[in-house]
Amino acid sequence: MLDPDSGLSLTIARIVQRLKGSSLHSQLERQARVSLHKPEIKLESLKEDIKDFLKTSGWEKKLQNAVYSELNVFPSPCHPAAPAEHMKEPLAYMRKAQGSWEKRILKSLNSMCTELSIPLAQKRPVNEQKELLNKWNEMGTDEPDLSLFRPVYAPKDFLEVLMNLRNPNYENGEQPSFRNHLGLIQVPLKVKDIPELKEDFSELGLNIGQLGIDDSAQVPPEFFENEHVRVGQKVLAEQDSAAAQQYVRQGCPTALRADLWALILNISNQPEDILYYEQLKSNVIQHDLLVDSLIYKDVKLTASNDDYYFVFEDYLYQVLLCFSRDTSVLEHFTYSSATPPKSYIRGKLGIEEYAVFYPPNGVIPFHGFSMYVAPLCFLYHEPSKLYQIFREMYVRFFFRLHSISSHPSGIVSLCLLFETLLQTHLPQLFYHLREIGAQPLRISFKWMVRAFSGYLATDQLLLLWDRILGYNSLEILAVLAAAVFAFRAVNLMEVTSLAAAEAVLADLSTLKVMPLLQIFLFATVT
Repeated sequence: MLDPDSGLSLTIARIVQRLKGSSLHSQLERQARVSLHKPEIKLESLKEDIKDFLKTSGWEKKLQNAVYSELNVFPSPCHPAAPAEHMKEPLAYMRKAQGSWEKRILKSLNSMCTELSIPLAQKRPVNEQKELLNKWNEMGTDEPDLSLFRPVYAPKDFLEVLMNLRNPNYENGEQPSFRNHLGLIQVPLKVKDIPELKEDFSELGLNIGQLGIDDSAQVPPEFFENEHVRVGQKVLAEQDSAAAQQYVRQGCPTALRADLWALILNISNQPEDILYYEQLKSNVIQHDLLVDSLIYKDVKLTASNDDYYFVFEDYLYQVLLCFSRDTSVLEHFTYSSATPPKSYIRGKLGIEEYAVFYPPNGVIPFHGFSMYVAPLCFLYHEPSKLYQIFREMYVRFFFRLHSISSHPSGIVSLCLLFETLLQTHLPQLFYHLREIGAQPLRISFKWMVRAFSGYLATDQLLLLWDRILGYNSLEILAVLAAAVFAFRAVNLMEVTSLAAAEAVLADLSTLKVMPLLQIFLFATVT
C-alpha cells in the first residue's frame, strides 16, 4: 500500500506530466506572456501578479477543471514497484479471462473477414471518396447489402463468459458455502449493501428535492424546480466542474443539461477540437474499414428501429465512424482491463514493427454499441461537440460495461451487486425465478450493458445518466435493475417460465426512474 503522502505526490506528478502535453498548457503559457505587457504586472511581484491575472481572467478555473477531470478519469496511482498490468486490472484471473474473451472476438472478426473475402482495411477509390463526402449528412439513406455481416458478439454471448468466471484461489469444492451464491455470477468480489448504497447516494433521499419526481412532501415541485434552475445557472456562470458534478446528483433541468454535462466532462469544443474532428472525418472518407460495416449493421438493427432514436441515424454513423479512427481513445487502455487488438501488414504476421492497432481506436463494436451514442443526440446537434461528449463518456464509463474487470463500476461487479440486492431483499422472488429457470440476470444483463439506453423513455434515461455523471459511478445501473424487479415483483411471482418473466419486463418505457430508485434504496427494510 502507498502512504497518503506518496500517493498524493505520484498523483500530482502524473497530472502535471499529462497537462504539459495538452493544449491548455500552451494556452496558459500564451496568456502569461500576454499579461507581461499589462501595466498592472510589476517586475518585483511578477509571479503573484501573473497568478492574479490568470485567476481574474478565468484561466485558473479552466486549470482546476482540467485537474478535476484527470482525477475523475484516472485511477489512484499504484505502488511504483507494481507492474503496469496492475493498473489495468489487479486480479490475474480477471486479466486472463479478458484475454481469452478478446481472442474469441478476434477469431469471430477474422473468420468473417475470410468468409466474405473482405480486407480489414482498404483505401477507397477516388470516386467512392467523393460520393461519401457528398452524402456525409445523409448516410441513413444509403442501403448497403449487409445481409452477410453479423455482429461480432451480442450481450448474451458476453453473459455466458461472465457466468463461467471463477477465482482459482477460491474454494472449488462441491461443499456449499456462503459464496455459492444462488446467482449466475460466482466470483468473490466485494459489493455494497443497501446501507452503504444509501450513504453513497444520500442526495437521492426521500426528504431531498429531485428532478424526476412529481410530488414531494417537503417542497412543492414547481418551487424546487425554479430554485434548482436558478442554482444551475449560477453553477454554469461559475464554470466549476466539481460544483456541476455535485449539482446534477439532484437531476439536470432540461434546458441546462447539455451545458452542465459538457462542464462536468470538461468539453469546450475549441477550434482545435473541431479541426481534430474534421481530420477524423477525412480519415473515414479516405479509408474503408471492415468495422464500418459492423457499425452500419448495428445502427440498422438497433437505433433505426427505435421510436426515439431513428431520426438520429445520420449522426450515429458520423460519430461512430469517426470514433473508430480516433487513436486518442487508445489512452484509456492504460486503466482498462482490455488490450487493443493488433493487425499486421500482409505477409508480416508477428513482426511487431509491422503491427497496427485495429480498429485504430482499439474498440470492436458489438450488437447495441450505437445505443451509447443515441441519447446524446437529443442534447448536442453540433457533430464535433456530440462526438467529444460521447468519446469522453465512453472512456470514463461505457468501456467498463463490455470488459471483464474487478472495478466497482465494471460489469462483473454490477451483475454481482444486482444479484446480491435481489437475493438479500427479495429472496422469495429470486428463488422463485431461479426455480423456473428464469435467472433474473438473464433478463437484466442487457439493460445494464447498454446503461438502459433503448429500454427507458429518453427523459427518464437522461435523468439516470445525470446521476452516473454526478456520482462518477455506474453502480446506480445495478440498483435500478433491482428496483425494476421489486416494482414488478407481484406479477413476476405468478410467472412459470423465462419467456413469461421476460414478457412482464419487456416494456420499461413507462417507468419513472427516480421514484423507483428512492423507494428501493430508502423505503426498503434493512
